[in-house]
Amino acid sequence: MTTLIGTQQIANHHEGTIESGRLFAAGANASLIDHEQAYGPLELHGINASFIDVVARAGLTGRGGAAFASWRKLAATQSNTSARRFTRTVVIANGAEGGPLSFKDKTLLANAPHLVIDGVLVAGRAVNDAQLYMYVNAGSMPAVKAAISQRHDASKIKVILSPDTFLSGEASAVVNAVASNTALPLDKRLRLSQAGLKGQPTLVLNVETLAHTALIARFGAAWFRDMGTEHDPGTRLISVSGHGSEQVLEVAGSASVGDILATAAVDPSAVQAILIGGYHGRWVRPLNYRLAPQGPRNEVVRPGAGVIHLLGMGQCGLTSTAAIARYLAGESAKQCGPCMFGLPAMAKTLTALASGDRDPRLPAELARLAMLVSGRGACNHPDGFVQLIDSALETFSEDVDAHLSGRCMATQGGQL
Repeated sequence: MTTLIGTQQIANHHEGTIESGRLFAAGANASLIDHEQAYGPLELHGINASFIDVVARAGLTGRGGAAFASWRKLAATQSNTSARRFTRTVVIANGAEGGPLSFKDKTLLANAPHLVIDGVLVAGRAVNDAQLYMYVNAGSMPAVKAAISQRHDASKIKVILSPDTFLSGEASAVVNAVASNTALPLDKRLRLSQAGLKGQPTLVLNVETLAHTALIARFGAAWFRDMGTEHDPGTRLISVSGHGSEQVLEVAGSASVGDILATAAVDPSAVQAILIGGYHGRWVRPLNYRLAPQGPRNEVVRPGAGVIHLLGMGQCGLTSTAAIARYLAGESAKQCGPCMFGLPAMAKTLTALASGDRDPRLPAELARLAMLVSGRGACNHPDGFVQLIDSALETFSEDVDAHLSGRCMATQGGQL
C-alpha cells in the first residue's frame, strides 16, 4: 500500500482540515520559535552553487504544476548569471495559486511561512546572492509579512501582491506582475533563466517547492528520498475538495488515488469521477491511478497543481466541465488567437452538448477546435484547456451519447 503522510489534524482551512507531516511539523500558524524548534535554525553560510547538486540528488520536482526538475531551473539561472557576469540574479517565490480548486499553497503560507522563507533564502544563495521576492495573494499577505517581520535574515525579501486571476501564477506572468503590476504572460522567446525581471536571469519556484528546498538544505538528499519512490521522491501537498470535503493532505510521491481518498475519509462508492491536477488537469474514474509526474497514462495521472476534486453521484460531468470551460475562456490573457477565439468557441460547443443540444456533430466540432488550438498559444493555457476537455469526452463518453439522445445519466436518465 502507498505510504501516506499525516494523520494528526493541526489546523482548519475554511471548513476543512490539514494534516501534519514534513511540511507542517511545526504545527498550525507556526511562529519563528515553533519553526526553529521543529526544524532547527537555518544555516546559510555553507549554501552556494554546489547545493544545486544536492537538489539534483534529491530528485525534487516543481510542485506548482509543471513538475520540472528543480535543480535544472536552479542550474540554468546560476549558469546564466555567471556567464553574463551579472552580480545578482532574481528569485521569486510563486504563491499566487490562481486555480479555484487549489488551496494547498495558501494553507502552507498560513501555517508554515518560515519554511517557505527559508527556501527563498537558500535558493538565493545557490544562484549568486539574488534579489528576493515573494509573490502571494491577498489572503496570504498578512501571514507572510508577519513572518518576515520576525526575522532579521529576511528583511531584503520584497512581498508583491498577486491578483486573483487564473493566469496570475503562470511563470512569465509572475515576472510581468513583479515588474509592471500586470499579471499577463510574456513572450517566451527567451527563457526566464536567461532574461526575466529587467533582463536579469530569474528563477521562479512555487512556494511548496521552496519549502521542500529548505528541508533538503537541512536534512539532505537521502532524507528527502526516504519518502516516495525512486522516480517520484519526497512528499507533496494535495488539495482535496468536492463531495463535502475540503482538506489538505501531505502524501508520499506516487501515492495512489484510492489511498488518498481513504486517508481523506471519502467513500469511493459515492464518487462518480475525480478531476486531478486542477482546471488544466484530467478527469479519471478508476481509483488505482497513482499521482506522479511521469509514467504510463493508464496508470499515472500528473498531479499538476496538487488538486483532487471529487464529482459526486448525481452530478453531471459534462455540465461541470462546461462550467469550468466557460470560466477558463473568460480567464484567458486574450493575447493570441487560440485564447481569443478558440477557447470561447470550445466552451460554447461543450455548453451546447451539456445543455441538451442533440446535434451529433458537436463532439467532432470539439475535436476540430482542439486541433486548431493545441500547441499554438502564447502560453500553456490553451493546451491545459484542451487536455481538460479531451479527458471529459473520454471519461464521460457514455454521458455524451446519453446527452445526444436527450437524457442525462447523472440524473438517472432524466430528460434534458
